[in-house]
Amino acid sequence: MKEEYKKWHSNNLSADFELLAFGHSGFPVLLFPTSMGRYFEAKDFKMIESIQWFIDEGKVKVYCVDSIDGLSWYNRSIHPAERVKNHILYDKLLLEEVSAMARDETGYHKIITAGCSFGGYHAANFAFRHPWLVSHMFSMSGIFDIKGQLDGFYNDDVYFNNPADFLPNDNNPELRNMKIILGTTDRDICKPDNERMAELLTNKGVNHWLDVRENADHDWPIWRKMLPEYLSQL
Repeated sequence: MKEEYKKWHSNNLSADFELLAFGHSGFPVLLFPTSMGRYFEAKDFKMIESIQWFIDEGKVKVYCVDSIDGLSWYNRSIHPAERVKNHILYDKLLLEEVSAMARDETGYHKIITAGCSFGGYHAANFAFRHPWLVSHMFSMSGIFDIKGQLDGFYNDDVYFNNPADFLPNDNNPELRNMKIILGTTDRDICKPDNERMAELLTNKGVNHWLDVRENADHDWPIWRKMLPEYLSQL
């Protein structure tokens, strides 16, 4: 399995950015880490191993991106308005730098976003903000309402990065072309978030699959089972 370490200076972040890329061809997948996780998390927790067949067969090329959660949503040392602004810079990095690179390297016009736990938020927020760019969105035990990270603060920047708020009013037709899977479990602390998002999508007439697994927790063992099954539907 081909593995590449990439590091460059991001003009959007005004800082260095790192990721690991796995594979030589196929659908480009942006795989986000969990809360404040790093770009090597998916490898360390054997998520990459769980989908190695798809990588080796050239079905997908996986880009394990770093997070800046510690500077944005989880940064309690700065005002909530600054937390959101930092996330917006991250979104621009993903759009203008990472996605552009992934599309150029693979030759695909659209990308796939995926993530577990807080990575599920990132996968969904990016996909729903840029539906013209995303063909599939796979969230595993994700959350979709970010307001709990902002100490009661709210403005337009929060609104446009909070899928639970902006999605009901978003009528972009590209949303109906996206393949959406919301994975959760019966013991998942994020199950209510997934049920609310499924209801929201249903009310909008946006097709999706709410996949609720039995006898499983909010943890890596079930996520390592989910992602290969989701990729098998490509």
